[in-house]
Amino acid sequence: MAAIQCIERLGAWEGYELEDQQEELRGQSRWCILRLRARQGVLRRCSGCGWVGVAVHDQEERRIRDLPIFEVPVELVLPRLRLNCPHCGPKLEQLDWLEPYARVTVRLAASVSRLCQVMSLRHVAAFYGLAWSTVKLIDHRSLERRLGPPCADGVEVIAMDEFAIQKGHRYATVIVEPYRKRVLWVGRGRGRLDVRPFFELLGAEGRQRLRAVCIDMSSAYTNEVRFQCPQAEIVYDLFHVLARYGREVIDRVRVDEANRLRHDREARRLVKGSRWLLLRNRDNVTNEDDQVRLRDLLAANRALLTVYLMKDELKELWAYRHAGYASRFWSQWHWRAMHSRIQPLKRFARNLKALLPGILAHCHWPLGTNLIEGINNRIKVIKRMAYGFRDDAYFFLKIRAAFPGIR
Repeated sequence: MAAIQCIERLGAWEGYELEDQQEELRGQSRWCILRLRARQGVLRRCSGCGWVGVAVHDQEERRIRDLPIFEVPVELVLPRLRLNCPHCGPKLEQLDWLEPYARVTVRLAASVSRLCQVMSLRHVAAFYGLAWSTVKLIDHRSLERRLGPPCADGVEVIAMDEFAIQKGHRYATVIVEPYRKRVLWVGRGRGRLDVRPFFELLGAEGRQRLRAVCIDMSSAYTNEVRFQCPQAEIVYDLFHVLARYGREVIDRVRVDEANRLRHDREARRLVKGSRWLLLRNRDNVTNEDDQVRLRDLLAANRALLTVYLMKDELKELWAYRHAGYASRFWSQWHWRAMHSRIQPLKRFARNLKALLPGILAHCHWPLGTNLIEGINNRIKVIKRMAYGFRDDAYFFLKIRAAFPGIR
């Protein structure tokens, strides 16, 4: 009797009392079955309108999972009451410890939700002996309650970038408030129409409030920002400009030089196998053998030396905080590029000149997508931990929950 009273007190099943406790063997597992009964004369609350009374319309037996006791799974067997509410008609009783139509208690759902922050659904389901779909539904609802709908009130500066969501060049867009390190919105796709729902979420006042948008050199993002927020300055960051320089200039010159040296097998092999060595920053080349290879390569090939040094000089453009000095530096770099007689470099310089306002905007808005690239790496971890997501809404909630922002 004392044991039953102890369990009842620990259970705190408001409005119900423990009637009986049994053990049941299911496969190789031992289960604790607790049978509850409704207390007599207790005032009960309607789940529809909150009316309080004692009139019961009918009842139906339900089996509910609760937290384990000493790692023994617990199942509650209790009558679920429908009240005879004068306002709503027959309506389920509202209980603080059990959601309407739920098959797990509130505290078990809270424990499942906490574990889902650090474990995959499959492992949480195995730990509690629940169905995978049940664990996902619990976590999904918990995230919706905790995060609420996307909100961008008061936001003046944003950064946006794409990330791969599935194989086959399928992408999604993540939009971040960089100063608070908060994910504002995530949506599938990377085109103009794909990101338009975010600007609709902002509303006319929110769009007018935006002052700067940090993006890569995507024409879709650029055109949509200019259409929705013409007053906002577009800021192009260093990372994506250098990434394009590596693809369009260094890679192209390296391939051209390798083709030119096709009759010199040793020199061709050296040039052809130096892709990642040339794309790395000089400060990151710490291995002594790599340093020797790089030095020998640049000393032996004038074209590769030129584009390699021009890349280091281009990086200095983002160090300026005065637009006039930055513009003067750009003019000098552009003149040298156009007189280099290296066609990939000249083509890149011509294309980059059209994007110059977005580069010079970095002087007033020293923003970069380094934060958002870090977020993209964290997204990869979330996706890998779950072995991928098939439900976009749930996946995007997990991303928002991982970056709630600095308060």
